[in-house]
Amino acid sequence: MSAKTGNGWVIWLSFGIGLLLSIVPMPEFLQVGRPLWLALLISYWTLYLPHRVGMTNAWLLGLVVDVLNGTLLGQNALVLVLVSFLVQLLQQRLRIFPTWQQSLVLLVVFGLTQLVQLWLYVLAGNRPPPTLLFLLPALVSALLWPWLFAALRSIRLRLRIN
Repeated sequence: MSAKTGNGWVIWLSFGIGLLLSIVPMPEFLQVGRPLWLALLISYWTLYLPHRVGMTNAWLLGLVVDVLNGTLLGQNALVLVLVSFLVQLLQQRLRIFPTWQQSLVLLVVFGLTQLVQLWLYVLAGNRPPPTLLFLLPALVSALLWPWLFAALRSIRLRLRIN
């Protein structure tokens, strides 16, 4: 059986699922800690398939999120491009780290992007949240990384996505 070079649809399917998970309604108390699904997916695919997924994909997905959420056009796009850029910058180191160390590095990356998101939120004229709870999605996402990594790695290897 020869190795397939296609299967790019799996990547886009994962982004579609990430978009759905990003906009699905949740109770208010859970909304505060909603994982950064698209940032997690962009991180994984950029880390392991940098020739297929990068900043252009992140920008396009961010624009879709901006339209779906009704936020300032380019706000989420900028944040996802920043995630993609930082993961590409750290790619050689991240790939050799065990998953728990990858989680710690991604916690910092996601925390920085949440700070940029807050900055853009304030620049758009919105009132900032009164506490540090805006960093909770970064923590939840970093805690989800090992499981998402294992699931996507098994899919990538089983379907020979390259």
